[in-house]
Amino acid sequence: MSRTHTTVFILVAIVALVLGLTVNKVLSNKGQADPAALLDAGIVLLPQSRTLPALSLTNQDGQAVALDQLQGQWSLLFFGYTFCPDICPATLAQLRQLQSELPPEVVKNLRVLLVSVDPARDTPEQLKKYLGYFDAGFIGLTGEEASIQKLANAVSIPFIPADTSKENYTVDHSGNLVLLGPDGKQRGFIRAPINNAKLAAQLPGLLKAES
Repeated sequence: MSRTHTTVFILVAIVALVLGLTVNKVLSNKGQADPAALLDAGIVLLPQSRTLPALSLTNQDGQAVALDQLQGQWSLLFFGYTFCPDICPATLAQLRQLQSELPPEVVKNLRVLLVSVDPARDTPEQLKKYLGYFDAGFIGLTGEEASIQKLANAVSIPFIPADTSKENYTVDHSGNLVLLGPDGKQRGFIRAPINNAKLAAQLPGLLKAES
């Protein structure tokens, strides 16, 4: 083989190798979440997951729920309250609608929890009655105000405790959602206002890629 033929052969081999590596990279990244698309959908992932504080709250059935029990599924935590006049019912209605737009296997692997920022009025009985209006399998959590405040601070969703001495008081709180992974650790946030169409497009791939 001449020197020219040898050089051409080597160049062809190098090009084939580069193309092979490029195709392999594209294929290996296929199905992974696109960071730009996630941000556009309001999904903000943390550079490092956060461990929740060791706390126990009470669900709408009056049962104790330790935060370290929130494993095995993805979870969306929404901090709100049942006497909220606007953002809470609107957000929960959107999340109920979102369930109908996601594949069944995603819905099965994603629970929604309302963490009350108004424990003075949100008894387990009140939570159960309120969440029953949405008929979506949502879980309600209530407890001591100090415990709820500690959890809210840990996941960077602070709220301002209300003056419960005032009649028909309201509670200032964020509309953002907390995203927990199957390991029970915080993976990120979903910023308010939520966009169901974009979330329905991004959540299936994210939950699969990050599990």
